[in-house]
Amino acid sequence: MIFIGEKINGTRNVIKKAILDRDAAYIQEIAKSQAEAGADYLDINAGTEPERETEDLLWLIETVQWVVETPICIDSSTASAIQEAIKIVKQTPMINSINGDPRRLEEFLPFIKEKGCPVIALALDESKSGMPKTIEERMMVLERIFKATREMGIADDKIFIDPLIMAVATDQKAGTLAFDCICTIRATYPEAHITGGLSNISFGLPNRALINRTFLTLAVAAGMDSAVVNPSNVELIESLYATELLLGRDKFCRKYTTASKTGFIKK
Repeated sequence: MIFIGEKINGTRNVIKKAILDRDAAYIQEIAKSQAEAGADYLDINAGTEPERETEDLLWLIETVQWVVETPICIDSSTASAIQEAIKIVKQTPMINSINGDPRRLEEFLPFIKEKGCPVIALALDESKSGMPKTIEERMMVLERIFKATREMGIADDKIFIDPLIMAVATDQKAGTLAFDCICTIRATYPEAHITGGLSNISFGLPNRALINRTFLTLAVAAGMDSAVVNPSNVELIESLYATELLLGRDKFCRKYTTASKTGFIKK
């Protein structure tokens, strides 16, 4: 399971304040806690106004890289900001994200190919209004994305597909739609990864942590192999180890028993 740490995101008020105040110590503490918990990437999203986004993004990356060696997931909708950020990262970053918008693919794919970056691909097309409502609509978008990435020579295993996890509070079928979509994606693009923000599913409901970890268990069974999460959430990590054990992916139960002895979270 590939974990992308979600907590350094300027759309969160506490992070936005830290960015504006240039509170490096606060940002570094969050980065270290996620890295020590075993995050494979740290998602970094400045989330500030367009005229200052690049400056803030670069400051965040430099601040984080002072204290951790975990690879960065550069999270921005602006190609120029990502291209500047790529110049200062110490390891090959993940890019968050592309979608079916032809203009976005044209802007992003050349430098993704050049740098060999893994990339998150959303199953939507920003050049069109509205979110895809069905699996068929999502798969049509993904077909266009993979046509473009393959023509560019980007291997399928560099693509992390986000099937668009929606809130079950507003659509009671959002969970089953996500699971069915994950199964379809896994069958269609077996070499690609499948990721997504778990917290979307529980938006607007009480005890969100319970819903998130239950969703993760079912999503992993359907074929999900990555997630954008808080890797310091011990109960979620416990559920993941148990899930992989029960799915026969943990030979001799070694990962589960070892993780249990060390408290599940890496220190």
